[in-house]
This record gives sequence, structure tokens and C-alpha cells, in this order.
Amino acid sequence: MIEENVKKILQELPPGVALMAAAKARTPEEIMRAAQAGVKIVGENYVQEALAAFNVVGHRVKWHFIGHLQRNKVKKAVEIFDMIETVDSPQLSEEIDKRCGQRERIMPVLIEINSGREKQKFGILPEDADEFIKEISKLKNIKIEGLMTMGPMFGDPEDARPYFVETKKLFDRVKTLNLPGVEMKYLSMGMTNSYQVAIEEGANIVRIGTKIFGPRD
Repeated sequence: MIEENVKKILQELPPGVALMAAAKARTPEEIMRAAQAGVKIVGENYVQEALAAFNVVGHRVKWHFIGHLQRNKVKKAVEIFDMIETVDSPQLSEEIDKRCGQRERIMPVLIEINSGREKQKFGILPEDADEFIKEISKLKNIKIEGLMTMGPMFGDPEDARPYFVETKKLFDRVKTLNLPGVEMKYLSMGMTNSYQVAIEEGANIVRIGTKIFGPRD
């Protein structure tokens, strides 16, 4: 089932769009099956869950952090993750920078954009993004490589389109700033019900969970 789902999604994705398996609450065995079927990136929401999966799957895949990262979890996170997609505060950025400095590594990060301007959600508001990116681009041990957005959750994927459009506009604008150490390569947006719309609006990383693993128990 997982294997068939992965193969089907990989066949339908356009060239240049990466599939990320969103692995929240999935077992290491399920993640391993997805990896063996061709998934190259696994997205995890929790550091502890990621550690358990990493111990089984290892470096067979790239590990992206896609949840809200608490500062007290950064030390562990920088040991296993290849990218952190949810950077949204100077304090978190500085902690990642500090911990990566101790390990002599540079962490690729995406800036999380709260495209729906939802009070209950994390992320930088679109209108604050330029200043924030300028500010943290000076840190030596992180490298800004793009943007990520969740956008509001809708039953109809068409309703998500304006939020993807706005995030893509922001992505393109930041590109034109030519900030040192900032490379707008990745636009991570769209999930199981909305990834096709997200791709139409410029996403090149899509986060798919249910369509790979089936519904969560």
C-alpha cells in the first residue's frame, strides 16, 4: 500500500518538485517502507519521534523538521536534521546558529510564513518577512534557502490558492533583494489535499502524509 502510493505520487509529480513524506505519528517501519519505495525526504514534527525513526532509517533519506521547534530541542535537532523548515523568530534562529557553531556545521533553513495571518499559528507575517530575513541572514551558521507555509486548512483546495500565490510573490521578491547568504531555492507548501494547487503556484517541495501512509489511527 505505502509502496504503491509513493510510486504513484512520484510518477505524477512534475520534474523539479520534491516529495516529502510527512511522517507525524508514523512508525519507523512505515517510514522505512516509504524510503525504500523512493521517498528521499522525510518531514518530522517532533524531535523525539524523529530520533526513533532516524535510528531505524538513518541517512537513507534527508530529514526536514516541519513542526514548531522549541529552543530547548534545538541541540538535538541539529544533530539529525538536514533542514529546518519552520524558522520564525530571532531567538530560534540564534539558538540554531549557536548550536550549529558548536558542531561546526551550517544548517539550511526555510522561513515559515504565516500566510493566513492566523493568530493561533506560528510563522512570520508576510509583511514582516523582508526585515526578518535581512536580520537573520547575518548569522554565520544558518543558510536561508527559501520559504515554507502551511496556509489555512480548507476542505476545498482552491480556497488555499490565494495563500500560495502570496507566498510565491514574497519568495520572488526576496530573491530580488540579493541578500548575502540568502538563496531562494525552495518553496515548501501544499499537503495531501492541496499539493496540486500548490505546485501550480510554484511549490517545489510538497508535504504529503495521508496519501502515502493512509489515515492516521
